[in-house]
Amino acid sequence: MKESEFRYDYLVIGSGVAGLFFALNMASHGRVAVVTKKERYESNTNYAQGGIAAVTSKEDSFEMHVKDTLEAGAGLCSEEAVRTIIREGPERIAELKELGMKFTEREVPNSNGVRELDLGREGGHSKRRVLHAKDITGREVEQSLLKAVERDSNIHIFENHIAVNLIMSGRLGMDGPNRCLGAHVFNRVSGEVHTFSARIVVLATGGCGKVYLYTTNPDIATGDGIAMAYRAGARVANMEFIQFHPTCLYHPKAKSFLISEAVRGEGGVLKSIDGREFMDAYHPMKSLAPRDIAARAIDNEMKRSGAEHVLLDITHRPAPFLIERFPNIYKTCLFYGIDMTKEPIPVVPAAHYQCGGVVIDMNGRTDLDGLYAIGEVAYTGLHGANRLASNSLLEALVCSKRAAADVASNQLEPVEKPLPAWQSGNATNPDEMVVVSHNWDEIRRTMWDYVGIVRTNKRLRRAQKRIENLLEEIHEYYWDFKITSDLLELRNIATVADLIIKCASSRKESRGLNYNLDYPEAMPELSKQPTVIRRGELTAR
Repeated sequence: MKESEFRYDYLVIGSGVAGLFFALNMASHGRVAVVTKKERYESNTNYAQGGIAAVTSKEDSFEMHVKDTLEAGAGLCSEEAVRTIIREGPERIAELKELGMKFTEREVPNSNGVRELDLGREGGHSKRRVLHAKDITGREVEQSLLKAVERDSNIHIFENHIAVNLIMSGRLGMDGPNRCLGAHVFNRVSGEVHTFSARIVVLATGGCGKVYLYTTNPDIATGDGIAMAYRAGARVANMEFIQFHPTCLYHPKAKSFLISEAVRGEGGVLKSIDGREFMDAYHPMKSLAPRDIAARAIDNEMKRSGAEHVLLDITHRPAPFLIERFPNIYKTCLFYGIDMTKEPIPVVPAAHYQCGGVVIDMNGRTDLDGLYAIGEVAYTGLHGANRLASNSLLEALVCSKRAAADVASNQLEPVEKPLPAWQSGNATNPDEMVVVSHNWDEIRRTMWDYVGIVRTNKRLRRAQKRIENLLEEIHEYYWDFKITSDLLELRNIATVADLIIKCASSRKESRGLNYNLDYPEAMPELSKQPTVIRRGELTAR
């Protein structure tokens, strides 16, 4: 075996909740490699503030949670996916607790010290059902899983490694179905490209928020899994539905800091910069409206007034409560000179969550043998046209568990023959990295200006022309020069931008997160199908 080739039973690309939970469930069945772009804790999971939506209260029910999810999804949810994930949620919560996860509790009134889960409520939820660890739930989940992973000698984490492409048997001229055999992976530190072979490859790469100029996502969220799966021939669906979080902190020195939806859940009120409450004109739930409606309302108010932000006011709640409930948000706002206990928080919408993704079944299987996808990178049908708050960590846990069970009971034979090493041909070192940074910036600005919260046919056509030109330029650059992590991410965000535009252009209606001024109404029942795209194909609405 060549020194640059690594052989494992299972290769997981991504180290968020989905990837780590899958790895933990598969470690007893074989050797697991977890490849992650930066440090092992750097993931979208780590930045999730709100919590995990699950039915744990006697006042709640599966049917209520299902109803809220279907309503938020604007007619595009898969009811099978919704019911499966919601019903299996409490069991996964129990497993998280066994791994050491501690959710915030409160003392039951008049109970002599009896404690229960302190359940939060967020936009679109009819009941309090969001389990949280104050306002740093994602970080606590990530740490609990990492500690368990680090105790398991069968799991090996490769930090600062970024996947380049999936290795497919069809491209190697092998007989039989087109099977995923592994991936080429770039070592960001050494500059080498290694070959990883595995029986099963699992994409757990998260979302694509960095495709947009303003996002709540960390820098790693460049849509790598979507782009790799699409290039390999897998189906992708519903990429027009990018959720913009309504409340990102507006401050020139703050790098897209999220103000959790739980702030609105605890009574936070959206106001214009002159202090006027405006959400009652947009939705019966007012400031607790689902995210798509709240984001569009804020966008509309900003355009009407010319303001650069709106306000989120929770000063009517007691200061000790706010400091205890939102310690991270309170501390961060205070760092930027904003005391949320005494003054409203300036907020703007920002790209937050990818509701579409690589098409999978309920066990995480993609169209391609040997390739699974779980978490935000995958499309299960749970979120439909708009994700209900805090359903994402729930989906990641349930689908990771189901994928692990499916892989364990349907083991593919290991890859016997050595896989080809990466070939860089006559590529040379990049002479002008400024080209990469300029293209990166142009893509993100184009997507923000033309394919944002509110779209039009004209804006989409303009975006398509610019992205097509950039894709051609990037393709030429990619093969002429030796790869870098910046070049790989640029290639991926350009691919994902193209997918979002094509899907948005094909949906001739406004539904959920896809709002087009040229088609302001939702179409009849016929349109309640996902927008599916495969390389060279598109199922148009």
